[in-house]
Amino acid sequence: MIPEKAQFYIDQLQMLKHPEGGWYKETYRSKGVIAGEHLDEYEGDRNYSTAIYFLLTSDNFSAFHRIKSDEMWHFYDGDGLTVHEIQTNGTYVKHELGLDIEGVEEPQLVIQANSWFASEVKEGGSWCLVGCTVAPGFDFKDFEMPDRATLLIGYPEFASLLTRLTRT
Repeated sequence: MIPEKAQFYIDQLQMLKHPEGGWYKETYRSKGVIAGEHLDEYEGDRNYSTAIYFLLTSDNFSAFHRIKSDEMWHFYDGDGLTVHEIQTNGTYVKHELGLDIEGVEEPQLVIQANSWFASEVKEGGSWCLVGCTVAPGFDFKDFEMPDRATLLIGYPEFASLLTRLTRT
């Protein structure tokens, strides 16, 4: 069951189901475009930047995936969010997104380009509304969500986490 305030945001912001889990609404796509020949790791042109609202509930999660750009996360409302990152060098980083800045939470954070990452509502919470800004701008051509077995081969030391935050 979706908490009442979370459902309010889903309805008012006209959010859609996201393939990785949760709900999203694109709020910004720059008019400016970077030509593909100036972007080494990308196929084709990209907008300078894009932004979305993103909402998760405690009965859902954002499955491990990666994109080719840095992604900045911004906390807006609800309970805190835990973002799990496996960086390209294999280092695991647990980020806590929220407003308890005297504790362990940060109101914004950056996930490095090409890192594997997943997110979930902080333990004991029920929902969280955040924003994500991507530069160069997001394109589904840059989105990769592998199956569980593929990630387990590359990162067996994180088997418990990968099993919990993947869908297949």
